[in-house]
Parts: sequence; structure tokens; C-alpha cells
Amino acid sequence: MTTAYCYDPFNLRHHLPGHPESRQRLAGTWELLQGDGILTALHETASTPASDAQLLRVHSRRHLATVAQAAQRNAHLDADTYVGSDSEQAARLAAGGLCNLVDAVLGGQVANGFALVRPPGHHATPERAMGFCLYNNVAIAARAAQAEHGIQRVLIVDFDVHHGNGTQDAFYEDGSVLFFSTHQYPYYPGSGHWRETGRGAGAGATLNVPFPAGVGDAGYAAAFDAILAPAARRFQPELILVSAGYDAHWNDPLASMQLSIPGYAALVARLLALADELCAGRVVFTLEGGYHLEVLAHAVRNTLRQLSGASQQIDDPLGPCPWKERDAADLLAQVRQAHDL
Repeated sequence: MTTAYCYDPFNLRHHLPGHPESRQRLAGTWELLQGDGILTALHETASTPASDAQLLRVHSRRHLATVAQAAQRNAHLDADTYVGSDSEQAARLAAGGLCNLVDAVLGGQVANGFALVRPPGHHATPERAMGFCLYNNVAIAARAAQAEHGIQRVLIVDFDVHHGNGTQDAFYEDGSVLFFSTHQYPYYPGSGHWRETGRGAGAGATLNVPFPAGVGDAGYAAAFDAILAPAARRFQPELILVSAGYDAHWNDPLASMQLSIPGYAALVARLLALADELCAGRVVFTLEGGYHLEVLAHAVRNTLRQLSGASQQIDDPLGPCPWKERDAADLLAQVRQAHDL
């Protein structure tokens, strides 16, 4: 079996000149992937719009109506989140493309996948679009896996630099989805303290690692080894979904973390190993943030190389972080204690 991807040029029609979540993020990444030739060895899965039924497993009807009406007016839903005439359809394609990849992986047609989509999704709550996000792609795909394939336990890993508050909200009281997030804290959107661990049936199923600014490769690797790995083994997921934001890089303009491109590759390697160990390799990545265009394109290409086993080469045109990394050992110990790891 091979690695699948989805990409639809319609996603480029969601655009606002001068906005950091611009179409050039995906267009530049796609250009690098085409020039590399890696796409010829991968399986292309079609992007089709997510249905109302798929969206309504996560979002309210009121939210769907709000996004659709905003698209008719070319409106902003908040200071950060714009909606143009093609944005609602682009958001449906993003969610639907990811669901199609999950279908292909769970159906056994492919081994794993990467959704090259936008707008991103992890800030969109069941009731609200925010933080550049209209529909919560990864949450919609998790619910589709459960409702359409009978999957009982889904692990969502979010390594975007911003906390995936919308994903957390969608599953905060649901123990069938384990949500693990590493993020800069305190920072937008202000949520994601380690004390936020779930409620009711979901108690303990939310694991937040709220890094202070300045944490890099060593701190992130330690979080994956000391917190994610034992939590995942205890949970025993049948599928792993990854909100892949590449904006914790040391040169990203919207954050203050110190991951390098090889540091990202090290996290991806850990996720692939966990997927092989726990759920027959079933892992699907979806693009979230990443606002340094060169970093984003090369990091995505490296991830696709790792997913497909095409090459162990890690391209890093920017090199290592030039600053000393901040220690995060005390924070990791607190998180481990909170979750009895």
C-alpha cells in the first residue's frame, strides 16, 4: 500500500490579500511538491465537499448557516477570520478531502495520508468560526471514522503552535477521542492549560502541554516520549489523526517557539512509530498553520517523504535555531502527574 494525499485548487479561492492565512501557503507548498516529483509515487484521493450530515456531527445548524450567510456577504466572522464568496465551499472541500483520506485508510486502499487543505480547522468550535478556521476538519474526520467505519477510539495529535481549542471543545466530554496538544502558552486563543483535562465521560482524555515561549526540539521530543507515548498506549487508538501546524518553527512570524525542520521530522517519526505499534499504521495528517512559506513547504515535503518511506533525507534550508532552548522539564512533570503517567 501507498501514501495518499488530497489537494484541490479550489481551496486557493479562499483568499484575502495581505492576510497571513493566504492561498500562497498552499500554492507554494504544492509547487515544491510538484517540482520534487514525490507526488507521482503517491495516491491522489479526490476532495469532495463534506455533507451537512458530516458537518453536523461536530457543528450546529446555526454555525453552518452563519458561515454560508457570511460567504454571501464577503464578511469577517471575527477580526482574524474572513469569509469570501468561495470560502464556504473551500471549507467543505477541506473537511471532505480529509474524510475521504480517512475512508481510504480505514478501507485498506492506502496505508496513510496527508490532506493538503485550507482553510485550517482546529480553532473552529461547534458553534463558532475563529482563528482563520471555518469548519473543524480534524474533528469532522474523527466523527466520520466513528460513525461511518465503526471506529471506537481516535487519537488526535495537534502540534500546531496554537492550541486547538475547537477540537478540545468538540470532544471535552467524550472519552472516545483522546486529544493531545502541544502549543505556546499563554498565546492565542488563550486556552490549553495543563489543568484542562476533560469533563464527565471525557475526564482525562484531554492532554495539554502548554509550553512557554522558547521551547524547541528537545522539549517537544520529550513531550512526545514522556506524555504522548504512554498516554496513547494506555488509550489504544484504532486511528491517529494529526493536526499538522508547522508554525512552531523558530523563524515563523506568528509565534515564538524554537522547533527546527528536523525537529518536526523527529515528531513525525514518533507518530509513525506509534501508529505502527498501536493501530496498524493508520495515521492521517491534515494541514493546519505554518506561516513561513519556505519552512511550510519543506516541512510538508519531509512529512510526505516519511509517510511514504520514499526517502530518509530531511531538507532544512534554514538550519538549526540560533538561540538556546528553554527548559520545559518542570512543565512536563506537572502534566505527567496530572494524568498519572
